[in-house]
Amino acid sequence: MSGLTIARRQAVWAWIFLALPLAYFSLVRFWPALDAFSLSLSKWNLVGPRRYVGLANYERMAADPVFWQVLANTFEYLLLGLPVSLALSFLVAYHLDRVQTGHGLLRALYFLPHLTTATALAWVWRWFYQPAPVGLFNNWLSVFGIAQQPFLRSTFQALPAILVPAIWAALGFQIVIFLAGLKAIPRSYYEAAEIDGAGSPQILREITLPLLLPSFVFLLITTSIGLLRIFDLVYNMTAGGDGGPLNATKPLVLSIYQSAFARMDMGYASAQTVVLFVILLLLSLLQMRLLRARP
Repeated sequence: MSGLTIARRQAVWAWIFLALPLAYFSLVRFWPALDAFSLSLSKWNLVGPRRYVGLANYERMAADPVFWQVLANTFEYLLLGLPVSLALSFLVAYHLDRVQTGHGLLRALYFLPHLTTATALAWVWRWFYQPAPVGLFNNWLSVFGIAQQPFLRSTFQALPAILVPAIWAALGFQIVIFLAGLKAIPRSYYEAAEIDGAGSPQILREITLPLLLPSFVFLLITTSIGLLRIFDLVYNMTAGGDGGPLNATKPLVLSIYQSAFARMDMGYASAQTVVLFVILLLLSLLQMRLLRARP
């Protein structure tokens, strides 16, 4: 490299140091992803040879009512959980930012559920939802003379019941992100607004929310991806991990898992994975568009 300019030497060394992570991502991330597209056009049970079937897996998926129910469940997790999760975490962070005494302790307590393993969290909440005298919530309802609720045994209540611990577990991470965004807003903006006679609602609307847009966009996408990929809570909170009752709580990731490892239908599982990939890709493109459009 003696004949190279300084800029070219720096470029060569940069590529040398990038070679290992590029090789890792190519072999561990990119190649399996590309292979999944190929596998979605095949029929394979993990032990025999692959057999090319074209778009048969996608045609089967389009004609499968269970798939459409599962896809609807997946978007229901998103549409119900996303606004509640972001609104609740913002409200907590907004008021926690104004707390002076015990601020660190409160932040740690809110963040603690995010560190808890999903399996342990799911089994604790599953116990909460059990019928009396075992379940905590039904015991509370009986104290006030309210009839017991089926919760996880109801096709109507089961999905929101699973969504509650999912929101609770993600709350701590979202609060930390919002707090970081709030701390990054210069205090001089608030002081100038107060001197001009602006009230709290106007300050919130004109200063806080616009300057928190990057945090909102980041959490919008990460929370959406998390809800679209929900699996652990459903698997551990439903009987037999089947997303019941009557597929009422089964998300797309659980359907992929069952197709691949319960029925050994890797081609159909890969086709569902491609659908999930397209949905997540569209969300990522939406994120970039929102970030470019922000003032």
